[in-house]
Amino acid sequence: MPEDVLSAAALTLLAVSFLVGIVVGLTGMGGGALMTPALVFLGVPPTAAVANDLVAAAVSKTVGAGVHARAGSPEWRLVKLLVLGSVPCALAGAFLIHLAGPGEEREEMLRLAIGVALLLAASSYTFRIYGTVFHGWGLGRGTGQGRAWPTVLVGALGGLLVGLTSVGAGSVIMVALVLLHPGLKARRLVGTDLVQAVPLVVAAALGHVIVTGIDWAVLLPLLLGGAPGTFLGARLAGWVPASAIRRGIVIVLTLTGLTMLGVPPRAVGAIGAGLLILGPLAWAALRRAHGLPPFASTAELHREER
Repeated sequence: MPEDVLSAAALTLLAVSFLVGIVVGLTGMGGGALMTPALVFLGVPPTAAVANDLVAAAVSKTVGAGVHARAGSPEWRLVKLLVLGSVPCALAGAFLIHLAGPGEEREEMLRLAIGVALLLAASSYTFRIYGTVFHGWGLGRGTGQGRAWPTVLVGALGGLLVGLTSVGAGSVIMVALVLLHPGLKARRLVGTDLVQAVPLVVAAALGHVIVTGIDWAVLLPLLLGGAPGTFLGARLAGWVPASAIRRGIVIVLTLTGLTMLGVPPRAVGAIGAGLLILGPLAWAALRRAHGLPPFASTAELHREER
């Protein structure tokens, strides 16, 4: 195993996981949406990419959730409701993938599922930015009372998505929480999402370990690179405009998802160019339509950072 850890492929994984960790630390965005497709593009089979990323995420998310739990930021009632739905569905994800067919067919199905999940994550992040800027999401003083069964359903759907693809714990579930409980402050939303993600990801990782197993040559670089990268990103968060990085990542997720769905490279390139050029113009026009100046003020940028 030492030779595997020091191989060129392992060192590449180490560097990529370190960079992904920096982005996660800077923005708080879910690492699964970045790391899983990166592993696939580096030649790791989709089933192994999902399994090892989930195991690494189970370790890293536990640390972040512990910080929020000690600070008292989670809405514990919502955590319990989400976990009630998410854990069994997340655990079932790996077994459902195993039933998809023989090896090559299963890998292709999972590749397509990851592509769809990435587009869903990009849409969720965009929707969250829209709600924060134009509707003041995360600025309320309410609590997570009521809407118990819809919250359980959100947990179940989010758990299934994460169990299948490792994508969605930090994006799709967060937006669903905002829609169901718009009165919650941003700090409580983030704390709730981080804490509920721990049993979700642990259950999903357990299912994949049972079905697929662990590849130490993949997992160790993820653990060794991701933790210091996340720490460094968190330390740099006050110096780097995280909102701008988030918007850039939305474009990356969109293009990556389209690529994994088999969209021709020229079409992906054209869509990327359109998003880079027309995206800021469309956003400025949308701000003006809501009676805001085309460019955000310092106070608005600070609100988005949260």
